[in-house]
Amino acid sequence: MSDHDDFAFDAAPGIPAPLPKGESILWQGRPSVLPLAREAWKLNWIMGYMAVIVIWKAANGFADGGAIMAVARGLPYAMLMAAAFGVILFLAWAQSRATIYTVTTARVLMRIGALSVTYNIPFVQIASASVETKPNGTGTIALQTQGETRLAYLQMWPHARPWHLKQTEPALRCIPDAAIVARVLSDAAETRLSQPVVTRQAPMGAVAAE
Repeated sequence: MSDHDDFAFDAAPGIPAPLPKGESILWQGRPSVLPLAREAWKLNWIMGYMAVIVIWKAANGFADGGAIMAVARGLPYAMLMAAAFGVILFLAWAQSRATIYTVTTARVLMRIGALSVTYNIPFVQIASASVETKPNGTGTIALQTQGETRLAYLQMWPHARPWHLKQTEPALRCIPDAAIVARVLSDAAETRLSQPVVTRQAPMGAVAAE
């Protein structure tokens, strides 16, 4: 696995250098904004917590001074809740825009982060892949790498399988049609890894030059 600095230009969106001859792009995509906000930024939990505070403050105000006091005490927290919702959505949108996931016939490429670092994960370095889907079809494909591949969880977040801190698993987070993409990835990896490796050998009886 390697990473590339993409300050100069991409050969194609999400591809820092031209692909080798015979290799082609099978799929490209990026996280869906709202699912990313919910899963990575815990939007639902934060909104639920803040909603409880709004209701509590409004209820206390109503008990002390009726509807007017309820609005006066609850409104500032409701505005804070709305602001938090907007900030989280913006952060998820910015992360989505800065991300391009690519599956080719030989590897997975992940261009992520504000600095546009691209992680190159050849199929030969992937031990297994798992997919988790939601009812609407969005989901996450996590890649368990093998060999000496080591990645920092915080460096990859949110493009990593949640809570797998000891062995970070790069993940295509919150992508549309995750089951279909997982099938594309599985078929491509199976095809690639089943291809024989051909090496050149000197003709029988030939002597290497000194």
